[in-house]
Amino acid sequence: MSTTKIKTRINGKQIESEVEPRKLLVHFLREDLGLTGTHIGCDTSNCGACTVLVDGKAIKSCTMLAVQADGKEVTSIEGISKDDELHPLQKAFLEKHGLQCGYCTSGMILTSLWLLRKNKNPTEEEIRKSLSGNLCRCTGYQRIVESVMYGAQLMIEKEAEEHEMVMR
Repeated sequence: MSTTKIKTRINGKQIESEVEPRKLLVHFLREDLGLTGTHIGCDTSNCGACTVLVDGKAIKSCTMLAVQADGKEVTSIEGISKDDELHPLQKAFLEKHGLQCGYCTSGMILTSLWLLRKNKNPTEEEIRKSLSGNLCRCTGYQRIVESVMYGAQLMIEKEAEEHEMVMR
């Protein structure tokens, strides 16, 4: 089987690897890099469990070949926390009980992060629309929406706090 060399940045780390041209990004992340927070739910792009950020945009990694990530920045759920501190959205999902089994959670969080980077204070309707491509079989979505709304608040507070520290 032939391979193709790719260079990509995954969770802030430069990666060079040989991959089969037909290998999906989700399999590259999980099998080659051990980033198992990206889940395989349906293999048909219906569930969103495999969502990652590619150049900042939420992408279902089961629909993208690893070779298409060449030269791009990929962020998985493992890449959003810093210095062993959970990202505000991760904290919000824990505090507001936005997860049960956790299978869809990484995709929900990364899709929500993409939304919140574009819109810091979305309405409930905007959150629901953004998450419409992500399926959860456990929660009924209300707590997920509440988690995203609370996460937006935490992100705004953290940004203000960081800005204040820079200004000192």
